[in-house]
Order: sequence, then structure tokens, then C-alpha cells
Amino acid sequence: MNKYFSLVLFAHTVFAMPFAIIGFFLAVTTTTHEFNWLKLFLMLLCMVFARNAAMAFNRYLDRDIDAQNPRTAIRDIPSGRISSNEALIFTIANSLLFILTTLLINKLCFYLSPVALAVVLGYSYTKRFTPLCHLILGLGLALAPIGAYLVVAGEFAMLPIYFSLAVLCWVSGFDIIYALQDEEFDRQNNLNSIPALLGKKKALTVSSFLHFLAVVFVTLPYLFTDLSWFYLSGVLFFILLLVYQHQLVKPDDLSKVDRAFFTTNGIASVVFAVFFLLDAILRNQL
Repeated sequence: MNKYFSLVLFAHTVFAMPFAIIGFFLAVTTTTHEFNWLKLFLMLLCMVFARNAAMAFNRYLDRDIDAQNPRTAIRDIPSGRISSNEALIFTIANSLLFILTTLLINKLCFYLSPVALAVVLGYSYTKRFTPLCHLILGLGLALAPIGAYLVVAGEFAMLPIYFSLAVLCWVSGFDIIYALQDEEFDRQNNLNSIPALLGKKKALTVSSFLHFLAVVFVTLPYLFTDLSWFYLSGVLFFILLLVYQHQLVKPDDLSKVDRAFFTTNGIASVVFAVFFLLDAILRNQL
């Protein structure tokens, strides 16, 4: 079983999971629906199953590309730790578990589950035909806040969409930074990415603009609901880590990409979610 944790990089869940928790408790604190432990558990299961399916399918589909790229040749399928058939079976199993779990939540989540899977699995194809692949990845993770909100409320609302738009821009921006490492490889192998299309310097400019939009979208909820200065403190921390991330990576120095991608973004999402929850607690809504 340990080999599958390596396949799906379970630690990457830290990017979307905190925003799913925000979406869940946003519904609890802004609607008449009450907190429910079972719904929280089912939401967390959905997040894990969807993430597992998406990551395993990406590794399955990119196995030949990964084998050619020196940076990714050590991944599980190219290195032989997991067979391609095992990865595909793991993808199918987690997809089915995701759909089954949504059925236990409510009809809307169940009806939308194929759409969610189409986005998170379909991302793996996009690098083959569009440099906007980063935005599709962002869209996949952006489903977390609105999806978690639907688990509780069973209906759409504007507030969770602000958080979803923030995640879309945030994830797309840091994925562009991560893709800087493969700029030359992507060009040589006819793969699409913003760095391969525009070069490192312009790609970082695009990433900065997307992160600016992410800041705008995480700020908007403060204007439309009962959030306090504590929430704004979380926004400020989020902004500081975005700025720090862009200070770490330069067009001529990619040595700190991993720190910018994994460490900084992981801390940003977790701490921001903690500030959101503490804000709700201080206002006696949780």
C-alpha cells in the first residue's frame, strides 16, 4: 500500500484540502444548515478519492513522457515501482469510490460527480494541446471549495465561488512556476506550457498576475459576509507568502522552485484556512 502513497503524492492534498474545509464551514456559518460529522467525513473522503484518481491517472497517462524527462524518470511507473496497469486500476477504483461517496451525500453532488471527474482527469491530456493546461489544473482544484459547500448546503451560492476563483488563480500561478523546470523539455517534445510558449521571464509575469487575481478573490468575501479583521489577517499572511514565493524564483535561478511550490504554498493554504476557522470561532459561529 505504501507504494500508492508515493504514486499519488498524498502530501499534495494540502493544497486543496484546506480550501475544501473552508467551503464546508462557509456553508455551516452562512446558511441555516448545521454542522454534521458524517457530512464532513464524506467530504474528506471525496477529496481523497478525487485526488487519488487524478494523480494516478496523470502518472499513468504521462508514463512515457516521464520516462524521457530526467527530472521525472524516477517516478513510480518509469522506475518500475508500480506497473501502468496497477496505476490504471487504482484510478478506476478511486473514481468509483468518489462517485459512490457523493451518492451518500446528496443528489446534486452525485449528479455533478462525473463533471468533477471529467475536469480532474481531463487535465492530464491538456499539456498535449494547450498552454492553458495550468488553468485546467487550477480549475480542478478550484472545485474543492464549491464542492464542499454543496455537501452541506445542497445548492449553489456566490460566496464559495469567490474562494474557488481564488484557488483557480493561485494554483495556476504556482503551477506555471513549477513548469519553469521543464521549459526546454516541453519545447523539444511538443508539449504545451506557459513557460514553453513565453519563456521564463514572461511566464513569471503571468504567474504574478494570476496571484494578484487570487488576492482579489480571497479579499472579496470580506465585503459580502460577516468576516472580521482576523480573516483579513489570514489574507495578509496569504499575500506575504505569495510575494515570498516570487522572490524565491528568478528566470536565471530555479534552485528554489521546490521550496516555492511545495513548502510555501502548503503553508499558505493551511494557515489561511486556520485563520478562517479561528475567525468563525471568535465570532461564535462555530
